[in-house]
Amino acid sequence: MTAALKDMTYLCIHAADASSQNLSQHFKESIRFIHECRLNGGACLVHCLAGVSRSTTMVVAYLMTVTTYSWEECLSAVKAVRSFVGPNYGFQHQLQEYQMNQVTEYRAWLRASFRPSPFKDQEQVGALLNQYIEQQQQENQRRGGDHGWMNQASSVYPLPYNAYNGSGGNR
Repeated sequence: MTAALKDMTYLCIHAADASSQNLSQHFKESIRFIHECRLNGGACLVHCLAGVSRSTTMVVAYLMTVTTYSWEECLSAVKAVRSFVGPNYGFQHQLQEYQMNQVTEYRAWLRASFRPSPFKDQEQVGALLNQYIEQQQQENQRRGGDHGWMNQASSVYPLPYNAYNGSGGNR
């Protein structure tokens, strides 16, 4: 890939928008890239073809790492400013796995690898989460009732953690 703008630094990750695509293998390099960019005073554009699934997954993984929010909360915060985003179920499952198995380790790695962050990420994501909740309440009122359960079920990974583990756990 040729860089479109010569004064920009790029991280290009080749990944299909398919549930079977292992996007989590790129979380650490993406988190590092975004964090370095921000700490160095730059802006960071995270994008994919449609800006719906892959890029959102990377941003949610980053937000999970720099805050204590869950993947669902971080996704809701992103939806507050970009309402049509929605990682495919495979990517949502990878975010769930990241939350259960790696995010604590990645948070420690980030703190050990970089200077303290001057950003108020926890507060800003919290404010976006509150904004999203208000937006959902207004939308429910506009529709004439509380249909939030319908919206939530159709947009968030519907199965409990380890639903497919094959060992007789939660199914």
